[in-house]
Formats: sequence, structure tokens, C-alpha cells
Amino acid sequence: MTRALIVIDVQESFRASPLWEAISDPKIADKVNRLVRLARRAGDLVVWVLHSEPGSGGAFDPALGHVRLLAELEGPEAGEPVVHKTSHNAFTTTNLQQLLTERGVRDLTVCGIRTEQCVETTARVGSDLGYQVTFVVDATATNPIAHRDAPADRSVAELLADPRTLPADEVIRRTEYALAGRFATIATVAGLEAAAEDLA
Repeated sequence: MTRALIVIDVQESFRASPLWEAISDPKIADKVNRLVRLARRAGDLVVWVLHSEPGSGGAFDPALGHVRLLAELEGPEAGEPVVHKTSHNAFTTTNLQQLLTERGVRDLTVCGIRTEQCVETTARVGSDLGYQVTFVVDATATNPIAHRDAPADRSVAELLADPRTLPADEVIRRTEYALAGRFATIATVAGLEAAAEDLA
């Protein structure tokens, strides 16, 4: 086992937030499930990551009950670790690197929410730690991002109406450009499925 699929923050916390109505892919669980099936068939490790912010009182506060995988996800199965992080990347506040080292993992496939935040940050840190990283861009999701000078307490409608808001598709495109050839190989779910069929 030298490869691992890292499923990052595909959790109910996001669905509990008003911003979910503007998520780039509300059916992200479908694509993640396809990757999970691929990984399991190949005998790869699947690691599930959840983000929590204890004591925050928000959707990521474990006390509110939203820090759990999206109900549609097919996992975890026995032997698949679930790690809880409190930082943006999946390494700093968890034992993820230890888990991967113990299993001889050198190649990471990453997916999840949000594209440019926790998934991208995990890809960058993983690359810096010496892992070969594959970033499955269409198995990530994100939201439009407000301009830095915009008020923090606006509604989703106000966010979307602001011409300074960076649309989700532009966020994803920027992430691809930032990672490709530097920190990760960019892939799609269908591309990985086709590659697995060719090897079968």
C-alpha cells in the first residue's frame, strides 16, 4: 500500500451554513464516492478528515452535531482512519503523517471542501513533506469568495450581487494554475477511472 486517498472536510458543517446554496457542486459526495470505490478496489488507504472548531459556536463546533461526514458518503469502512483537524491543512494538528508513514504511503490523492482552502493547503503541505500529490479538481467544491473589503455579515444574495466577489469557478481555476507543476498533478475523476481501467 503506497497510495492513499485523503477525503477532506466533506462534512455536514458546510451544508449547515447558508453559503451551501452557493456551493460549486452540491453533489460532491457522488464524485468522492467514485474515488473511494477506486481506492478500495486498488487496495489503497482511504483517510477521512473532518474539520472542527471547538467552542466556536458555529457549524464547525462539534457540540452542534454537524462535524460528521455528509450522509451520502460511502464510508468509512473498517480500518479506514478518521482524523479530526483544527488547522486548514490535514497534517499540522493531526497524526496523518504518522498514519501514512506507518503504512508506507508515498502518493496522495486529495479531494474535498473547500478547493482553495483546506484541500489546496493539504496538497501544498503534502508536497513539501515529499509526497507525490494528485489533486482531483472536480471532486472538490468551494463557494464564491467575498472581496477583502466587503462587510463580513452579508447575506448570500448580497455576496453574489457584489461585482467584486470572486466566483467559485474562478477560485477553482486559480487553484489549478497555482498547484499544477508545482505542488500537485491535476486530475479528474473520469480520468482516474479511465487510468484504472487501462491497468485492469
